[in-house]
Amino acid sequence: MIREVIVVEGRDDITAVKAALDAEVISTNGFRFKRGLIKTLKQLEQRRGIIILTDPDYAGEQIRRNISKHIPNCKHAFLPQGKALKNGDIGVENATKEDILEAIKKARPSSVEKQSLFTKEDMIEYGLSGGANSRERRDHLGHVLGIGYGNSKQFLNRLNNFGITREEFLKAIERIDSNGR
Repeated sequence: MIREVIVVEGRDDITAVKAALDAEVISTNGFRFKRGLIKTLKQLEQRRGIIILTDPDYAGEQIRRNISKHIPNCKHAFLPQGKALKNGDIGVENATKEDILEAIKKARPSSVEKQSLFTKEDMIEYGLSGGANSRERRDHLGHVLGIGYGNSKQFLNRLNNFGITREEFLKAIERIDSNGR
């Protein structure tokens, strides 16, 4: 049983998450959720904590950002787009039980205090920005670290806000360099 309440976008996502693990799951009912939901989530965060698991697309990222703005101490779980894709449809409901479980296990809180451990220079040095395959490297590294995909700026913010250590980062870089994933 997962202690935190998992926040997803829709009822199909609830079904997929509950099939993967024993947890309480609540839906935003899409992008334009009601103001009362934030109040409910704040109360749940105080009592049990929350994990946000939204679709790996633009709308999912907007929902995540909006909730995080109001509830800064929540945890974030990410599914890579490739693991949430079925017949051209991207969504949590398309992921396997194993992939959902892995995403929840890798859930990370966004730090209350922002660190500046990683820089733009690190992004360039490790091929995460400015290179021909930078997008793919960020996608692979985001999966290994459990912080999801982001453009260069978003990815740097996640590295600094999600408590990634230099050691953890270097091991993940070594892993993707040695076997491509």
